[in-house]
Amino acid sequence: MARADDKTKGANPGEMATTGGPQPPAAPSSNADIARFLDAVRTVAPARAGEGRGRLAFALDATASRQPTWSLACELQADMFAAAAAHGGLDMQIVYYRGMSECRASPFVGEARTLHRLMSRIACEGGLTQIHRVLAHLVREAERSGLKAAVFVGDALEEDADALHAAAGQLALRGVRLFMFQEGANREVERTFRALAEITGGAYCRFDVRAGDQLRTLLSAVAAYAAGGRVALEARRDSGARQLLLALGGR
Repeated sequence: MARADDKTKGANPGEMATTGGPQPPAAPSSNADIARFLDAVRTVAPARAGEGRGRLAFALDATASRQPTWSLACELQADMFAAAAAHGGLDMQIVYYRGMSECRASPFVGEARTLHRLMSRIACEGGLTQIHRVLAHLVREAERSGLKAAVFVGDALEEDADALHAAAGQLALRGVRLFMFQEGANREVERTFRALAEITGGAYCRFDVRAGDQLRTLLSAVAAYAAGGRVALEARRDSGARQLLLALGGR
C-alpha cells in the first residue's frame, strides 16, 4: 500500500494512503472499521478528472467529538456532487484524521454512492488534531494531481498556529484555496481557521451541526465553486453561495 508521503511518481493513487511527515506508530491493522474502509477503497478505481471537471479534497476531523458532524457529512456529500453536476461535475477525495496517529486519504471518486460507502466505514475516535498532516497531504496532492480547492471541517486546534500558517503558504504557492468550516465558537480556533483561509485566498465559515441545512448550502456552494469557479457561485441564489461570495470578496 502506497503512503501519501511517498514521493515516488509511480505510487498508485487508487490505494488508501497514510498522510504526514515522520510517522508515529500506526494504529493496529486489526481495527475492524479501518479494515472495512480499506477493503472498500481497494474496489474503487481512481477517478480521472476530465476537461471541465472539478477536483475537491474534503477533509474532516474524525476525533471523538465529531461523530454527529461526520454522520451529517456522509449525507451532505451527495448534495455536493449534485451542486457540481451543472458545472462539469466533480471528483472528490476524503481526508480524515482520528486517534493519536491515523491520518488517511481516499482516492478521488466521481459519484456520491461510492464516497458514502467509504465514509460509512469510519467511526470517530478520540485523539488530538492533526491538521498539519492534512495540509502536508494537500500540498503533495496539488503537485500530483493539480488540486485547487479543499474543504476542512473541524472544531478544535491543538497544534502550533505558525506552522499551520507556513503550510498554508505552501498551498497558496500552488494555487490551492482552503475553505475552512468551524463548528462551535472557540475564538482561538476561529483566529487560525480564518488565517488559513485568508492566506490561501479561500473562505472561512462557522456552522452549527444542529442546523444541517446551513452546512448543506455552504458545502454545496463550495462544490459548485470547485467545479465551475466564481461564475458558478454567482449563478446560484442560495444563502451559502452568497456567504461564500462575501467571504471571497474580489478573489
